[in-house]
Amino acid sequence: MKKYLITGFSGFVGKHFLDYLENVVPGASVLGVDLQAPQFDLSKFPSIKCDFKKLNLLNKDDLSAALCQFNPDYILHLASFSSVAFSWQNPVDSFKNNTNIFLNLIESVRELKLKSRILSIGSSEEYGDFDEKDLPLKETYELKPSSPYAVARVSQELLSKIYVSGFNLDIMMTRSFNHMGSGQRDTFVIPSFARQLVQFKAQGLKKAILHTGNVDVVRDFTDVRDVVRAYFELFEKGKPGEIYNICSGKGISLREIIEKFAQMLGLEISIEIDKKLLRPNDYKIIIGSNDKINKEIGWQPSILFEQTLKDVLKYWDNLCL
Repeated sequence: MKKYLITGFSGFVGKHFLDYLENVVPGASVLGVDLQAPQFDLSKFPSIKCDFKKLNLLNKDDLSAALCQFNPDYILHLASFSSVAFSWQNPVDSFKNNTNIFLNLIESVRELKLKSRILSIGSSEEYGDFDEKDLPLKETYELKPSSPYAVARVSQELLSKIYVSGFNLDIMMTRSFNHMGSGQRDTFVIPSFARQLVQFKAQGLKKAILHTGNVDVVRDFTDVRDVVRAYFELFEKGKPGEIYNICSGKGISLREIIEKFAQMLGLEISIEIDKKLLRPNDYKIIIGSNDKINKEIGWQPSILFEQTLKDVLKYWDNLCL
């Protein structure tokens, strides 16, 4: 029986990873740890044994005790302050939290001499701003992080490399690009758009104004169900010390996504820019290369982008009923 420990368990990606295990690894044992209890029902996963423990990863003693008792085969490290905007508003808290919780995790694994495979989840934000001629972004590129969040993610990656080479820990790293799907909080841009547009539709509006930040930026989006499949396959086939982009290899502007949502809902939307929603140092275009993970692991996205958009709208429509 394989045992998976998931940090940041109660979030959007954790629930989708459980969905994947439920379908692919019946009999798996899961321990989820988080500051907040999950909003989803653990009894909806009858094929796996799933427990939750409320845990602050900044408390190393409690973390070590949980690791020692559970002794996981695999650790999926999702926990973080994951908002770039939050990192600009709270740079010290963002950096200290994201770096120290990961350091506590890998140091506990080292001290306990566990044989766990660890997947350290990073971000495309680590790359920084590149000219369009240099795209798609590859794992070999020099990193140019330009937000407190991105700097913390680079630090996490450097710590991973040190613990692989210096302490022989089994750690693999991702640079995960934007992902989306049902259950994502509306503090993120795509679910925010979807929620507002579904509400316009529910109010019987045909025309409406959407207040946004910069919608002409281009991003690389992947369905979260494809993302968690990549994470699982990295546990099975990934190489310690290696970094893998998780991305679609395709770019789309936020404006185009709004237009697709509006078309699906039969709405006519006007966009007005709200300066308060603009980010410092926002990159114009981010598109990644998934060649490495495709060649080494055999992973590539399988869910059509339009299907993802429909599923996101359906999720918010059900919430607004």
